[in-house]
Amino acid sequence: MLVLLALALFALASAQAKERVPQNMAQLKLTFAPVVKKARPAVVNVYARQVVRARRRLPMLFDDPFFRHFFGDDLFPDIPQERVRNSLGSGVIVTQDGKIVTNGHVIENATDIRVVLADGREFRADVVLVDPLTDLALLKIDPEDEELPVIELGDSDALQVGDVVLAIGNPFGVGQTVTMGIISALGRTRVGRSPYQHFIQTDAAINPGNSGGALVDTRGRLVGINTMIVSRTGGNIGIGFAVPVNLVKVMLANARLGKVVRPWAGVKLRAIDPDMAEALGLGRPHGALVERLLPQSPLKQAGIRVGDVILRIDGKPLRNASEFGYHWASKPIGTRAIVEVLRNGRRVSFRARRVPPPRGVVNTPDHAVLLRGKHLLAGAEVTDLLPEAARRAGLNSEGGVLVMKVLGGPAARIGIRRGDVILKLNGRRLRSVAQLLKLLEVSPRVRDLLIWRKGGMLRMRFGP
Repeated sequence: MLVLLALALFALASAQAKERVPQNMAQLKLTFAPVVKKARPAVVNVYARQVVRARRRLPMLFDDPFFRHFFGDDLFPDIPQERVRNSLGSGVIVTQDGKIVTNGHVIENATDIRVVLADGREFRADVVLVDPLTDLALLKIDPEDEELPVIELGDSDALQVGDVVLAIGNPFGVGQTVTMGIISALGRTRVGRSPYQHFIQTDAAINPGNSGGALVDTRGRLVGINTMIVSRTGGNIGIGFAVPVNLVKVMLANARLGKVVRPWAGVKLRAIDPDMAEALGLGRPHGALVERLLPQSPLKQAGIRVGDVILRIDGKPLRNASEFGYHWASKPIGTRAIVEVLRNGRRVSFRARRVPPPRGVVNTPDHAVLLRGKHLLAGAEVTDLLPEAARRAGLNSEGGVLVMKVLGGPAARIGIRRGDVILKLNGRRLRSVAQLLKLLEVSPRVRDLLIWRKGGMLRMRFGP
């Protein structure tokens, strides 16, 4: 009986194996050619020309240090010289009226941009928008009455590790090339310097010249813009990164506004460490602790409080505080986000509206506020003075505005420095950045400042 049973199982396994064997050439042939045929025409080559001004010394004998030592540099002045630098990248046509998305670094400082389509047509391109924080740029060509191939936009949030993807671009200028790989990882936030970068990692071969090209799924839909590689040699070693296509969608929405306007949150978050995770009952470190909310914050207006732990945004888990910027900014202004938080051991959901920054406010990577406008404090990056910071500085103060950085502008010219604490503006006591913004909006003229600097008081007066 045992022998008969073994023979029966062997026969069954053989029958199943025969069912899996390809019966004809059509079943044997596996190809991504239909996918490439669909996506390839919308991928273009981008040629950026930049004129670099340099100074060249007189050559040969007169440039010898011996002559310069005795006669000086004034006798042999430098000669101004212009040099042309060309850069090569890729791009993707995303609208029928000729909008093309590429990387910002591909066209940086370019004076002339040319776009060559896969069918050989060539167009001059103008820059519509550049967003340094996501390294995306939007170009525009004029197709006149000619029809353009347009790629279909996918959903980068629907990608999974292990999905097959294709990279299409122009590596090393050899011509349009297609490579295949898989999604190696998602949500890489420690690669770039921006809080809005949330890279897709792939092992599809990406090399110089692929920047700005298309990362497509097996249905030929754009899921990312190939941006950078990790390499010790300058060539591909299987670690490439792409900007998610959902940030491209936000870029296209900004094109209608004519400027880059990112959804603003007005929140400062803190990473969850293992001790905090245990105390909060999270089990493992994930999410982000709400440390501070500005008065105008849409999260605060939705009902979120300081001390809440943000766990999910629109159903997407927040693995760490670094991911918040992407999830919040990956959809256009005007949409609503479902924010799930942990509060007193209970999970609570809120609907927060994505809004533009208040007038004169820009959310910066360290969650400070960059002051802008026609006033003497423009160019200073400020934040509320927290009680702990005041105590460390030896300042007994109820409130105040701490200068985090000075990026130039009028603030630099009048002598504002990093670490200054602005206590009074025009005789009015300052308790928060929100109050400072309101005062500057009512009266932008700065006549008098009281500043705490390095343990002492400093008064600045301007005008009569």
